[in-house]
Amino acid sequence: MADTVYVLDNYYLAITLLITIAYQLLFFSIAFTFKFDKLTDFAGGTNFAVLAIITLAFSGHHGARQVVASLFIMVWALRLSGFLLFRIIKTGKDDRFDDKRDKFFPFLGFWVFQMLWVWTVSLPVTVLNSPNVQQYPEVPFGTGRDIAGVILFAIGFIMESVSDVQKFNFRSRNDKSAICDKGFFYISRHPNYFGEIIVQFAIYMIAVSAAADGYVAGQAFKALYATIVGPFFLTILLMFVSGLTLSERPGAKKRYENDMNWEGYHQYLKRTSILIPFPPQIYERLPIFVKRTVLLEFPMYVFDPAKHSDITKGPQSVQGGQNPATGTRQSGEPLTGST
Repeated sequence: MADTVYVLDNYYLAITLLITIAYQLLFFSIAFTFKFDKLTDFAGGTNFAVLAIITLAFSGHHGARQVVASLFIMVWALRLSGFLLFRIIKTGKDDRFDDKRDKFFPFLGFWVFQMLWVWTVSLPVTVLNSPNVQQYPEVPFGTGRDIAGVILFAIGFIMESVSDVQKFNFRSRNDKSAICDKGFFYISRHPNYFGEIIVQFAIYMIAVSAAADGYVAGQAFKALYATIVGPFFLTILLMFVSGLTLSERPGAKKRYENDMNWEGYHQYLKRTSILIPFPPQIYERLPIFVKRTVLLEFPMYVFDPAKHSDITKGPQSVQGGQNPATGTRQSGEPLTGST
C-alpha cells in the first residue's frame, strides 16, 4: 500500500467525479462553440477508459482481478467510442441534437447526464481499485464468480460489437423500409443493448468477487456490493430513458404513418423478442402476458395505431394487438442501437 495514492476520499469517488466533470465540460465547450457533433459519444466512451486507467494507476496495487476488471471496461469503452466516432463521421451529424445544438442549457443538460452515466457505471471498477478495498489481502483470481464474469463479458461484448456492425452494414446497404432481421437481430430486436447490459453486470461480478469470495470486510465490503447501482443504472437508462422508449413505439409509429413496410415490420415485432434473445418460432406463440412481463415487452413500448397514430388507415394495421374490427387481442408487439 506504500505506493497507493490517496486523493480526497478512500474510494476515489470525488476525484473520479471531478475528472469526469472536467473531461465532459472540455468536450462540451468544443461541441457547443463549433456546433460539432462528432466528439459527443467519443467523449463519453473514452471517459470510462480514463477513469479506469487513473484509478488503477493510483491504487499502487495491480492484482489480476483489478487488471481484468479495468481492462474489460477499457476495451468495452474504447470499442464503443471508436465505433460511434466512425458512425458519426459516416452519417455526418447526430439528429439527437437538432433541437438543442444552439441552446446552451438544453445542450449542456445532455452533457451533465453523460457525466452521471460515466461516473455511475464506472463505480464497480472505481471502488475495486480504491485504497479502502485494496488494503485487504486479495484472493487469487479465478473464483467461480471471476470465471462466470469473464464468460458473460465475452458473450455480451461479442453480441454488442457484432450487432452494432450488423445494423450499420444493413442500414448502409438498404433503404429505410427494410427490416434488419438477420444475425443477432433474428433473435432480439435490440441485441446490442442486451450485450451492453450483460457486459456491465459481468464487470460488476468480477469486482464484487473481492468481497464475496475474498477478505474484504467492513464498509469496503458494503461499498463493493453497493456498486451494483452502476449496471442497474445502465439497464434503467437503456430500458426507460434513452434506449427502448425512444426507438420502440416511435419507430413503429414512423413506419406505420410513412408506409415503410409496416406489414412486414409488424410481423417482425410479433415474432422477435424486444431484448432477451429468444427463438422467434417459440416467441411468436407465447401468451401476451409472458411477453409483457417475463420477456420485458412492457405496454409502454407497444404501438397501437388506434391509440398512438396521428392518422387512420383501417383495421389491418394494428401492431400489438387489438383489431378494431373484431375487438379481439392478437399476438403482436413493437428496434435501435447504444449506442
